[in-house]
Amino acid sequence: MRFGSTAEAVRAWVEGWAVSRGAAQPTCEPWGFTVQVGLPGEVARHVLTAADEATVRKLAESSPAGVALKAFVAAGTLRAWLPPGWGLLDGHAVLMAATLAEAAAPPGLPDGYLLSSWSRGGVTRVVVRAADGSFAARGQTAVTGATAAVDQVETAPAHRRRGLGRVVLGTLAEAGTRQGARAAVLGATEEGRALYEALGWRVLAPLSAAMRTAETGPGAA
Repeated sequence: MRFGSTAEAVRAWVEGWAVSRGAAQPTCEPWGFTVQVGLPGEVARHVLTAADEATVRKLAESSPAGVALKAFVAAGTLRAWLPPGWGLLDGHAVLMAATLAEAAAPPGLPDGYLLSSWSRGGVTRVVVRAADGSFAARGQTAVTGATAAVDQVETAPAHRRRGLGRVVLGTLAEAGTRQGARAAVLGATEEGRALYEALGWRVLAPLSAAMRTAETGPGAA
């Protein structure tokens, strides 16, 4: 299954991400979605399906510290639209999607590693451990409708370039398919993009994020 538009993929990503992170149900807005996250470092996030300078500035100027803005524009574009006191966040760089029927099957684990997988609260988690039981890699996915939102994919530095990322992604794809998903979405860093593209994922849009860096808005002294 391919998404009919980037906006459709964004909705699937937002809804799946909220389940994956245990956040509140996304609220639809004229410009996209608001998600109550409830964390000290990110109280909430505004996800702009179709961003423009006027909307970004209005949201930024009315948002207190701890509220992130996510927009599907290049980082330089978002930076130019931000008012004083705001800065770009590191992290996601692109929104990507894959058709699960076309996703590569997970390869076998390298010798000396053990994979565990479980599902709870609508989220399937995969963890790979080294021979001594220490953390090596992980990832998780939440299926909403016909889409699996892949999230929190990570490989420990000491265990990179051993194919563990492929194992995690392939296992998550199989889990999503079993739960009825026909497509998958994720927000990827540039570092992880090459791996995803090698596994059949395609880039849908740039993905940039920003947050207030100084107390210049609502609630400032």
